Amino acid sequence: MIETVMVVAGGTSGPAPVPFAFAEPDLVVAADAGVDRALALGLQVDVAVGDFDSVTQAGLAAVELAGGRVERHPRAKDATDLELALNIALAAGPRRILVVGSESGRLDHLLASLLLISAPSYAGVEVDALLGGTHVHVIHRSRTFAGVPGELVSLLAMHGSAERVTTHGLAYSLQGETLADGTSRGVSNVFAEPIACVTLEKGVLLMIRPGKQS
Repeated sequence: MIETVMVVAGGTSGPAPVPFAFAEPDLVVAADAGVDRALALGLQVDVAVGDFDSVTQAGLAAVELAGGRVERHPRAKDATDLELALNIALAAGPRRILVVGSESGRLDHLLASLLLISAPSYAGVEVDALLGGTHVHVIHRSRTFAGVPGELVSLLAMHGSAERVTTHGLAYSLQGETLADGTSRGVSNVFAEPIACVTLEKGVLLMIRPGKQS
């Protein structure tokens, strides 16, 4: 079984360093301009997918020269390049998918990406994202995280309410409570201990860790 597939997306910001201790990829899938981001990070792209309206021709040529697969789609399509890349990643049967992209650029793209990675289609896979300096973790049932006491973290319900949410190791705890989608209640919590655990009985949560704050 493949352990980790890394999906590299495009974006307006330069490539952030990837913490390979976080997830050493067995397969790298690049979405359009994610090809150039992946190459800048020193990654070998196994599959490049998209309409390729923003990738450099030099980047695509480098993927083909290295033996990578290039999957072309028309510009008029019903899915974003990231969704196409995620579906290729899911088809590989991994335990984990790590998305590497940008937290800047078009707001609609960012919102669509967060909705996408938390969609029911990917509930059977552990999904994380590194968007610039921000870590995003998808929680469907239960996950445990290492952190630094005082580190900022937010919990947001996606695709409906998250029910029977319980947290351990965060300063503002939840004990079997409901986080409705469209509420700000889970924003700006902090790690109280080096290990935090979040469980829920129904729904899906995003844990967003913005990184160091000024």
